[in-house]
Amino acid sequence: MFADFVPCISIVSILLVIFGFLAFLRYMNYRETIVLAEKGLTRPEQKSRNGLLRWGILISALGLALALGLYPAGFSAGENYPLHLGPWMLGGFVPLFLGLGLILLHFLTQKE
Repeated sequence: MFADFVPCISIVSILLVIFGFLAFLRYMNYRETIVLAEKGLTRPEQKSRNGLLRWGILISALGLALALGLYPAGFSAGENYPLHLGPWMLGGFVPLFLGLGLILLHFLTQKE
């Protein structure tokens, strides 16, 4: 019974560390903005507007890799799914299309 909780506790603790670190980075960014505002300064402008494009390419590549890796699972599911695409493919298709949406957003909001 206790052996069932070990993987759950491990996954939850890893996620807590990751999201805790991200929250800490966000808090440090907030504190930096507050200190700059107290001194009457503003945050310097970001020179690169390629953030959406970079994240879009990264997330699309991850989604494509997951989709390609999950596709063989459809052959063990039998003939119940057309083209061997089943619900397990959502793990790859969701990040793939999210990344494609970010790339599209980059090009649609790009200033000339």
